[in-house]
Amino acid sequence: MAEIIARDAKFADPTTTADGKPRASVAPTGLTTLWVNTGTLCNLTCENCYIESSPTNDRLAYISRAEVRAYLDEIAGSDLETEEIGFTGGEPFMNPDIMGMLEDSLGAGHRVLVLTNAMRPMMKHARGLLALGSRYGDALTLRVSVDHFEPDRHRQERGPRSWRPMMEGLRWLSESGFAVHIAGRTRWGEDEHTLRAGFAALFAAEEIAVDAHDPASLVLFPEMDTSADVPEITTECWDLLGRRPEDQMCASSRMVVKRRGAETPEVVACTLLPYDERFAMGPTLASSLRPVALNHPHCAKFCVLGGGSCSA
Repeated sequence: MAEIIARDAKFADPTTTADGKPRASVAPTGLTTLWVNTGTLCNLTCENCYIESSPTNDRLAYISRAEVRAYLDEIAGSDLETEEIGFTGGEPFMNPDIMGMLEDSLGAGHRVLVLTNAMRPMMKHARGLLALGSRYGDALTLRVSVDHFEPDRHRQERGPRSWRPMMEGLRWLSESGFAVHIAGRTRWGEDEHTLRAGFAALFAAEEIAVDAHDPASLVLFPEMDTSADVPEITTECWDLLGRRPEDQMCASSRMVVKRRGAETPEVVACTLLPYDERFAMGPTLASSLRPVALNHPHCAKFCVLGGGSCSA
């Protein structure tokens, strides 16, 4: 019982850990990457989706092209020097404004990263994607979720009919000359060498132009389990762990979300915490650039301890 009480007491106070130590926080170093959540609707219901995307979850509504353009205009009128615009969901290609948002972001001179499952919603935009690829080249990157190099393990996460259409979309992207990255998972316990070797064999067999040994081209994400007991990050942990606050994702990125029923979008601190009101940072990018207390298990497990980052 004492362990349960201690666990429940964690991540409650933004400045102090459960055992009374100063909680670590991350000050902004700038805004290198702006993430846009296009909405939580997805064509799949995955076993362990951190944002609970599904064909019925619309807790985050479709954001519009005009709403995203307002944030691009804020960047253009400031000294933020934002390099990358990332689009995540749900499945971004289900948002009816996605192609316009990609066009506006690329046209404003930003690199663009789109996270996708490469299935039918993406392929419905094949012609438009080819046009963007022809115009902007490697400024547009598509990161495809391939949870494991073994089809059965990918299906375990994404469902029984998820492997073949994903592979068809991935092959099309590679054959069409797009810059392609892959997002895998570490949930099955293999070491990094084993995972990269397995993905390399898959890419070679399928003639997919991705370097499995490049950490940016194949990103291996640590798992996030809110029921797990994870340590809180104190100010002294930076030196103990050999980590730096400026290397954490929330030092240089923010995400824009549109909550269901809201009149306007808002900025949140992190791609992993779209629902937690403690990480809401206001309606503008300028208002969001203030320190973030590492006051959630994902801060510890995914970012500080796991070394994870959603950016390219």
